[in-house]
Amino acid sequence: MLAKRIIPCLDVKDGQTVKGVNFINFRQAGDPVALGEEYSRQGADELVFLDITASHEGRKTFTEMVRNVADRISIPFTVGGGINELKDVDKLLNAGADKVSINSAAIRNPGLIDEIAGNFGSQVCVLAIDAQLEDGKWICYLNGGRIPTGKELFSWAKEAQDRGAGELLFTSMNHDGVKTGYANEALSQLADELSIPVIASGGAGKMEHFRDVFVEGKADAALAASVFHFGEIRIPELKDYLRTQGVVVR
Repeated sequence: MLAKRIIPCLDVKDGQTVKGVNFINFRQAGDPVALGEEYSRQGADELVFLDITASHEGRKTFTEMVRNVADRISIPFTVGGGINELKDVDKLLNAGADKVSINSAAIRNPGLIDEIAGNFGSQVCVLAIDAQLEDGKWICYLNGGRIPTGKELFSWAKEAQDRGAGELLFTSMNHDGVKTGYANEALSQLADELSIPVIASGGAGKMEHFRDVFVEGKADAALAASVFHFGEIRIPELKDYLRTQGVVVR
């Protein structure tokens, strides 16, 4: 069995790390550079940095901040937000990112997945999906959860895989920031239907939720924000706990 990954996520708005509930009501959580360095030191397996208002505001990700974070960490680093074309990817990789996460731009232009995979390799392309359960169907959203689309989670995830996405980062908008556990049923279905790794996002509140997302949700990695940012769970203790539960971690 491949070791499961623990991934802190830095949602960045106006240069500060923030955390919301159900994609609204944001509160500040600190300096992204200092937090990234601390998570690298604590033994996080990877780091995700999302410029959460870049697409909505129609601008590019803060390249300089990406460079500052990359200089201070020693773990793989994924960056998302405002990536619309190949030169955006090139700029972020040159700033120190290992992978890029695309969401809104991929829904608007699915061919972008093919282009990134073709030019930089599938391992660089993480497809992020923000979806909400509505009347029994998971509907994908654009622009940081602001605009519903006609796309449905499972068919869009399969199409993205077929186009060359190397990983899927699925955030349940229903579970985001609520701390009642991940969307394990949907995650399990994604894991069964896809051959690429699935990263779970949205819902971590206690250590048991991480165990459940790996065992019941069959996720390859678990992403979380506020429980790490506000010191509710420390990564070394979380990994020790998961080992006691029979979950293989690094």
